[in-house]
Amino acid sequence: MKHFLDIDKTDSGDLRGIIDQARDMKAARAGRPKGAPDDVLPLAGHMVALIFEKPSTRTRVSFDVGVRQLGGQTMVLSGADMQLGHGETIADTARVLSRYVDLIMMRTFEQDTLLEMAEYATVPVINGLTNRTHPCQIMADVMTFEEHRGPIAGRKVVWSGDGNNVCASMVQAAGQFGFDFTFTGPAQLDPEAEFIGEARRKGVNISVERDARKAVAGADLVMTDTWVSMHDSQSSRERRHNMLRPYQVNAELMRHAKPDALFMHCLPAHRDEEATSEVMDGANSVVFDEAENRLHAQKAVMRWCLGL
Repeated sequence: MKHFLDIDKTDSGDLRGIIDQARDMKAARAGRPKGAPDDVLPLAGHMVALIFEKPSTRTRVSFDVGVRQLGGQTMVLSGADMQLGHGETIADTARVLSRYVDLIMMRTFEQDTLLEMAEYATVPVINGLTNRTHPCQIMADVMTFEEHRGPIAGRKVVWSGDGNNVCASMVQAAGQFGFDFTFTGPAQLDPEAEFIGEARRKGVNISVERDARKAVAGADLVMTDTWVSMHDSQSSRERRHNMLRPYQVNAELMRHAKPDALFMHCLPAHRDEEATSEVMDGANSVVFDEAENRLHAQKAVMRWCLGL
């Protein structure tokens, strides 16, 4: 049984295999209706539980559609539908769900909740997002970059803004896929030292540069994410905006990167805050390819987890 919990917990060869399979499945669907099943239906007869303690658009829709295209069925559960960690322990929930379903995808707050689910489940568990990491997003991001620019190994990736959960998984990916990574943002929002140290031990260059213009010099890819969460108070939002304003990705900043540098944002975006609409809608933006590739990458992750 194979869980997909974090980029650095999955063998680099398996990660490459997942990306390759995702690309092949996407090509096989070219021109077909979105609801049409794939030619091969490895999830036929399989039930997948999709657990959402946090709201979602892309994760929910991409996993639900992906399971259906692969011939399976989904059971979508929200925090309000369950007694997760309240009336019933996470361990007992894991044991019970494992008797009903073949695979569990979980989008939750605490990483420990995900890890406990995986520890006690007897079916594979996929990390759909926690406050700490977001590995499914990064699989789509790597796939998207390579569609447009070829192998990501040896390239320079720059993250501008908040060193959040998506950033953390991208740092992990640097170590696994062999690309250089630069973080530019305020010191208070640096990625965790643990993630940086582990990637460096794998031989890649991980750097922190406070000057955003210097950071993006020579970049092949510039990335960012929202500055605020839906749970942040108004005063917190104002503080974060003031802190992060120098790291907005705009046309002037992108001019310091390579002329063909791609721009990515995992969405949803607060346009003209962390990135301007000019950049998001520009010729080098691949944000909607990135969003689409969540579907294909996650289908490949599910097949890998189930050995299909």
